[in-house]
Amino acid sequence: MTTSFSALKKARTSSFDKLNSQLQKMNSTGNKGDDRFWKPEVDKAGNGYAVIRFLPAPQGEDMPFVRMWDHGFQGPGGWYIENSLTTIGQDDPVSEYNSQLWNSGVDANKEIARKQKRRLNYIANIYVVKDAANPSREGQVYLYKFGKKIFDKLNDAMNPQFQDEDPINPFDFWEGADFKLKIRQVEGYRNYDKSEFDSVSVLSGADGAELSDEVLEDTWSKQHSLSDIVDPKNFKSYDELKAKLYKVLGLDGSKHAPTTTAEDDSTGMNFAPSFKEREAPEVSEASSPTLASDDGDGESLDFFKSLAEDN
Repeated sequence: MTTSFSALKKARTSSFDKLNSQLQKMNSTGNKGDDRFWKPEVDKAGNGYAVIRFLPAPQGEDMPFVRMWDHGFQGPGGWYIENSLTTIGQDDPVSEYNSQLWNSGVDANKEIARKQKRRLNYIANIYVVKDAANPSREGQVYLYKFGKKIFDKLNDAMNPQFQDEDPINPFDFWEGADFKLKIRQVEGYRNYDKSEFDSVSVLSGADGAELSDEVLEDTWSKQHSLSDIVDPKNFKSYDELKAKLYKVLGLDGSKHAPTTTAEDDSTGMNFAPSFKEREAPEVSEASSPTLASDDGDGESLDFFKSLAEDN
């Protein structure tokens, strides 16, 4: 349905209220209502500050973080925002489709593949040292999803580039370091370049007092399982994702991929996707949660998806 300019003008107040309501909802619910996750808040200028501590691997697990690949894009049939099966080493229909687009040799198809590419995120347990926007979160353990920029800072701490810098394990209770998360709005996107690790110290509370081993052990026991997040049971099946992809892109078994822009019309309509045949799964697989990325892309996708769902 086409909205006239006059209707747009008349609806501007209600549109603003709706937009603001969605913003408030995002700030209050974080990652799709999953209260295990912590997300930093920013002010109206897009600036934010918090101090967190990355925690060791949970009890019975080997790694202090897991990697998660996902896809987020919009088609004529709505949004496709799903975790990718490549996270758990399985074939994924979007990755297969993108490979076909790219290998077609057509520039327009390559551009579509770029818009639908995988995004890499990481998930770790954190201890919130300071969170002025939400003081009640201080001293609590949460899951935190972050992108490459923050992971690079973790990697730099473990593998410093200069001889006068000593490597640290940022996931250590005793010889790790608090991470000062500094968020700015740069060219419309969240920027984390000024974020940095503090000096090496035992994990302390918001009052600066070092936590005893008893409290640290209690903190360790409260961590969330990371291996459960990437358990295959928590991912949608190949066939479910394929059906979702068909719906979003307006495909069916006989039709070709629709184009995303008018100038792509002559090339996009000539591309027919094909997928590997899959046997029906032996057990029903649960849907995986859609998690927001603190690099900004995921948050934007969830936000606009929520607006679309309300229409």
